[in-house]
Amino acid sequence: MFNEELFLTNETSKHLYHTYAEKLPIIDYHCHLLAKEIYEDKEFEDLGEMWLAHDHYKWRAMRTFGIDERFITGDASYYEKFMAFAAIVPQLIGNPIYIWCALELKRYFGIEEPLSAKNAEALYNKTKALIKEKHMTPSWCMQVSNVEVASTTEDPADSLEYHHKLMKDSRYTTRILSAYRPDKAFYCEKASFSPYLPVLGKAANQEIISFATLMDALETRLLAFKEIGTMISDAGIESFTWAEASEEEVETIFQKAVRGEKLTAHEEAQYKTAFLLGMAELYHKHGFVMQLHIGTYQGANKSKEATIGVATGFDCTDDNTAVQSVGALLDTLTKRGTLPKTILYPLNAVQIETFAILAAAFCEGGTRAKVQLGAPWWFNDQAYGINRQFEAIANLYPISLSVGMLTDSRSFLSYPRHELYRRVLCNYLGILVERGEYFSDEEELAEVVHNICYANAKEYFGLE
Repeated sequence: MFNEELFLTNETSKHLYHTYAEKLPIIDYHCHLLAKEIYEDKEFEDLGEMWLAHDHYKWRAMRTFGIDERFITGDASYYEKFMAFAAIVPQLIGNPIYIWCALELKRYFGIEEPLSAKNAEALYNKTKALIKEKHMTPSWCMQVSNVEVASTTEDPADSLEYHHKLMKDSRYTTRILSAYRPDKAFYCEKASFSPYLPVLGKAANQEIISFATLMDALETRLLAFKEIGTMISDAGIESFTWAEASEEEVETIFQKAVRGEKLTAHEEAQYKTAFLLGMAELYHKHGFVMQLHIGTYQGANKSKEATIGVATGFDCTDDNTAVQSVGALLDTLTKRGTLPKTILYPLNAVQIETFAILAAAFCEGGTRAKVQLGAPWWFNDQAYGINRQFEAIANLYPISLSVGMLTDSRSFLSYPRHELYRRVLCNYLGILVERGEYFSDEEELAEVVHNICYANAKEYFGLE
């Protein structure tokens, strides 16, 4: 049965969690929920839909057991998909999916018994009835989870139609923002780059004929995001190598990319360097936080991705982006006086410590934790990865300054990931106390817990 002392291994950790962390509101500053789904606020069909409509973590796990794709992303019903998934849950010992599912069954449905093939039919029927009885919708999930702020992620060309509607919608007590993510303009080497420019130009109401006009259009759309209250940007960086270039060189590369011509690796690096510098300066100018998600290896299984689609569970991690390249970016911005608040998210766990050290090198007076290491994300957002990050970086960068956890999720049932993070955090701190490595007043430690879980994010992202 579910144990309410999960991950809390000593009396201090239990006291810290239940007294100071458990009831705090959630600031989910980075997720991939769809604004349209939030606004429409439709009642979910069943737990199969809630769990398996968008969750590539579960899809990956199901594939490892040899489950046919029809029951993963195919045309099987959500009932059939749920039954296929339920059958493997007991085999997921040590995997975060097992704990996430247990937390979600407990928090949203009051179910403590572990899911398996034996009780899958009964639990499916029970949860389906509860969904209807309680009218479980996106807004219901957020309200029950005590989500104060949630930030979706949109392309600059997005109309933000549903965000504007949500601003006027009294159903939501949760404030819905959107992170500005200009990846399609960053990846100049991709076939989608040239066709994207007219789309962005139309959204910004201007023609994009040069690198300068591209940056103008991106600034126009950045201000549109600012109008809905967001001050957060994001970038997904597969690989980045610092390479300086003159304005003329960047323009030549831009025109080649528009024509669909093959770029050299050095030209790609020059363009991306100029792009990141330009965007960072816009973020600094308009008060945005710059988030850099580093080290993705997207679509490793190219044949399956081509068949099933992107972001369906075939992405991996890599170390192509050197710490020195990111350092050169931060250093140049510092020299120019245009370094915005920046959060670094290395996906490769091997680079966590080196990026923590890099972040500390670019902090300066006037801003707490101006450059910092982000939450353990994607392949690192489980108890092991979270604790590993605490153990690794507390020696190098004060964890008391962290802006805490995010869901990075497409599921409305993912908010217990914040609970898991808070439990692991309180256990880590409790261990330090009980080992005699921390002996300041409880009031001081309570403030650390409160700040990491809630207040730091609220201040850092300007959500006061």
